[in-house]
Amino acid sequence: MISILSFAIVIAICVVVHEMGHFLTARAVGVHVHEFSFGFGPVLVSRIRKGTKWSLRAAPLGGFVRLAGLEEEGEETVPAGGAFMEKSAWKRFLILFNGPLANMLLAVFLTALFLAGHGTLDMQSTRIGEIMPGFPAEKGGMLVGDEIRNINGIAVTSWREMSETIRNQAVSGPVTFGFVRSGETRTITVGIPRDAESGVPVFGIRPSMKRYAPHEAFVSAFGYTVSMSVEMIRNIVGWITRKIDVDVTGPVGIATMAGDAARRGWWTFVSFLALISLNLGLLNLFPFPALDGGRLVFIMGEMMTGKRVPEKTEGFIHYVGFVVLIGLILLITWNDISKLFFSK
Repeated sequence: MISILSFAIVIAICVVVHEMGHFLTARAVGVHVHEFSFGFGPVLVSRIRKGTKWSLRAAPLGGFVRLAGLEEEGEETVPAGGAFMEKSAWKRFLILFNGPLANMLLAVFLTALFLAGHGTLDMQSTRIGEIMPGFPAEKGGMLVGDEIRNINGIAVTSWREMSETIRNQAVSGPVTFGFVRSGETRTITVGIPRDAESGVPVFGIRPSMKRYAPHEAFVSAFGYTVSMSVEMIRNIVGWITRKIDVDVTGPVGIATMAGDAARRGWWTFVSFLALISLNLGLLNLFPFPALDGGRLVFIMGEMMTGKRVPEKTEGFIHYVGFVVLIGLILLITWNDISKLFFSK
């Protein structure tokens, strides 16, 4: 039940933000929006406000905005100049692009919220955040807040540098730590035996948590989102070209992960939501028919050549792409179900 509820919340937030990006941009450039829908299938509840029908449908696995003059069956009433295809190429480009952009901005916001509210392990300093019971650090009298400055006389300034130095120095006998506590410089000398499980010397300390100021959080969140985007694109391309073995998951797998994230706490769920939102934004920009990215390819071609592909031709290409996507989603979903119920 937790997985289903968590999945519904993740999809609701990501889809509403995505479609809101399309909706607000369409309104801003003068395109009439017939409907803003959350979900597919039969309409459960609907209201009409400012000429747009807002609806909740039976299958909460997506959503859409229905723009005037775009893939509309039958007769439709469109205000003068309010059709999607009547707008210039750059306006249509913005409408399509700003849906995925909204998801990426949500990912930046949620990551910044995580960095400011929860924080991350501070790997740029040597300040101790936790003492592990039963290990040499506790036996030697180290305390939370101590900042290690040198190991056997070797200066260390970051957690990674300190960890490597400890491993290197521990093999030759007892290790002397120079550290600062409440402004006072102190030293201890302890032996660091190899851990039975890992086989490497373990001193028994963990880094402290660092919370960012709001402006620092947003700067760091932007950088993190960019680096994650590059990594995701590399994995997607590698998966398509079969150069990288990527574990692809669908709605069932996402629901399972969403439930696990929710059980681990609020901040884990926030970070998971940021990751899913970023994934949704990037996948929608991929140049495949029926996705926003596929439609953007046609518009960019129009910008470069000055000619439009006939609407029926483009519509057919997107229809084929949609069928392929549905088939792919069903296949991935079956694989998720197989892993969930039939894997050993």
